Amino acid sequence: MTEALSQAQRPQSAAVDACDRHYFEALTQGRFEIPKCRDCQKFHFFPRVCCPHCGSQALDWITPSGKGTIYSLTIVRAREGGDYTVVLVDLDEGPRLMSRVVGMPVDNVRIGMQVEARIDTTDEGPLLVFAATKERS
Repeated sequence: MTEALSQAQRPQSAAVDACDRHYFEALTQGRFEIPKCRDCQKFHFFPRVCCPHCGSQALDWITPSGKGTIYSLTIVRAREGGDYTVVLVDLDEGPRLMSRVVGMPVDNVRIGMQVEARIDTTDEGPLLVFAATKERS
């Protein structure tokens, strides 16, 4: 293995690793948290060491509402096991994240559908997923 390849596989810094660790530890404890900048007041996801909007490092971990809207979706037709969705969800707080919609037939999932986050437990650990909600105005 080349030195460049081995370096590419390492975390960017201990701080980046700590961001990921905080996110996944919160999920393990049953909490969904995302960073919010104290300077510009914007949320962001994926976790990072500085705000992607203004560059500030003054970040707090906040529990969002968990409510959002499906921006995009793909149905994965699995050869074994059940089919599942891969969705991009725009959280009401602003960030867009990738997940799945559960609790309904995959063919019923639609772009624009209102969803709410929940944390499911899997053999590999906690997983943030979304379930459909009643339409909001």
